[in-house]
Amino acid sequence: MDAASPTPRADRKRIAKMLETHGIHSTAQRIRIAELLFSREQHLTAEQVIRLLGNDGTRVSKATIYNTLNLFADKGLLKALSVDRARWLFDSNALPHHHFHVEGTGELIDVPPGAIEFARLPALPPGTEPVSVEVVIRVRRRS
Repeated sequence: MDAASPTPRADRKRIAKMLETHGIHSTAQRIRIAELLFSREQHLTAEQVIRLLGNDGTRVSKATIYNTLNLFADKGLLKALSVDRARWLFDSNALPHHHFHVEGTGELIDVPPGAIEFARLPALPPGTEPVSVEVVIRVRRRS
C-alpha cells in the first residue's frame, strides 16, 4: 500500500489500464481522481472532488480536476448530469439509470433498477434512434 493513499498499487495499475482502454493518457493526477471517483458508485460535483482530494493532501489544480471530469465524461467513464441551473454532478455509474433529485440539497439518489417501467415511448423525431431513457424524479424533503 502507498502511504499517501489507501489504494493498493495493483488498483492503480488497473485504473491506468482502464484509462488507456478508453483512450486517455494516464497521469498521476488522473489516476488519483479516478481512484476517488470509482471507489464506489457516487454523484459528486467538481467542488466536492476538489474538497475530497484536498482533505487527503492530494494537490491537483482546479483546472485539472474540471478538465479530467469532462474528459472522463466525454470518454464514457462518467455521466455528467445537469441537475439545476448552477451545478453539474458527475455520476460514477455511466450506465443508463434513473435518479431522484432532492430539491434544496441537490442530492441525487439512484432509483433501484427495474423500479420504473414504460409501456411505450413517444414517436421519435425522424432520422433518430433511441440511445437510452433516463428519468429524473424531482422531490423535496417534507417540512
